[in-house]
Amino acid sequence: MSSDSVVRGLRHQLVDRLRSDVLSGYYAEGQPIRQDEVVARYNVSRTPVREALIQLAEEGLVTTTPNRGARVAKQAPDSIREFLIPIRRIIEVYALKLSFSRLSDEQFARFDAILQKMREACEANDYAGVAEQDIAFHRSIIEMADEPSLLKIWTTLVGQVRMHFQQSHRAYDDLMDVYREHAAIVETFRGGDVEESASYFAQRIGDTDASAMFEDLLISKKSKGRTRRKKS
Repeated sequence: MSSDSVVRGLRHQLVDRLRSDVLSGYYAEGQPIRQDEVVARYNVSRTPVREALIQLAEEGLVTTTPNRGARVAKQAPDSIREFLIPIRRIIEVYALKLSFSRLSDEQFARFDAILQKMREACEANDYAGVAEQDIAFHRSIIEMADEPSLLKIWTTLVGQVRMHFQQSHRAYDDLMDVYREHAAIVETFRGGDVEESASYFAQRIGDTDASAMFEDLLISKKSKGRTRRKKS
């Protein structure tokens, strides 16, 4: 393996780790991400850290300012977030349908590994850890579709609603229910019925009230569009 391949592999791993740190809430909104701290925590040099932060800035997860470094980007306000979650659902269900026929033992092994980590985090009442594995689970479904543009859109979208994962988990009386829900989703996938799996999966993403608001908004926009065409 060439040295360039090793560097690219290290950068990719570091991007994944820092992305998880931001999405799971390890770094709070507006918090500086100091290169020295990342270098020490992950035992890497400054170059891959700098390159990783540039990529996260392109994804909208961090903002960078000359001579001031990187900070975790602000999320969308609540009024906007309510409409982003149903869009996230559309993207994830589309990705699932697109790749369902390619579900393999390797992919199910990946699901099982995520579920194991999620279970351990639930048992430890580790909310940040649960959020990290929840996001990893949904990201794995997007990655199955093997559509880089779809992954980029999803990553940017989730970056804007990342607090939803953390807040929704705290609403559970029993945190283990987060694990049980995701385990049930995987068991539905094992059944092999794409429509049943897509329907079950969709029902467990986000807030149904937000979905209704989103659909009302689309209907309202369509109605206004028809009115404009009649006037013209």
